[in-house]
Amino acid sequence: MKNATHTRVLFLVQAGLIAALYVALTHLSNLAGLASGVIQVRVSEALCVLAFFTPAAIPGMTIGCFLANLTTGCVWADVLFGTLASLIGASAGWLLRKVTVWLVPIPTVIANMVIVPFVLRYAYGVADAWWFMFLTVGAGEVIAAYILGMILYFALKPAEQIFHPER
Repeated sequence: MKNATHTRVLFLVQAGLIAALYVALTHLSNLAGLASGVIQVRVSEALCVLAFFTPAAIPGMTIGCFLANLTTGCVWADVLFGTLASLIGASAGWLLRKVTVWLVPIPTVIANMVIVPFVLRYAYGVADAWWFMFLTVGAGEVIAAYILGMILYFALKPAEQIFHPER
């Protein structure tokens, strides 16, 4: 019983920390003008690689994105669909972790490349071509989720026991 309680508490703490980090990093990106728009490099997306280490990254990324979008002034469609992109990315990343870590950030990149241009077009009225927004959002996601995410992975890999202290 004690072990099951410990596991649940650890999961909640990890999810909460990931969500808080996502919000804080998004606000930092927002201060630099990079958290939204046609060209965006939301540094918080690097956290998607945490799905390799813990399933708590799924609610952490999802709740973090929801709260970050709410607190940075996004319209309701962006709050909803941006959060959906984070949920898809983190969930699929968790499923791909057993194949290879190199695939973990890919679902986040793809989900945002596909969903965000439609949000920009229909929720914000951005008149740029869909394919252009697909490329610019995709490039930002490759930088944030893939490149920065893999740097984060290699920084955390030697200390991965912090995600599973009972092992």
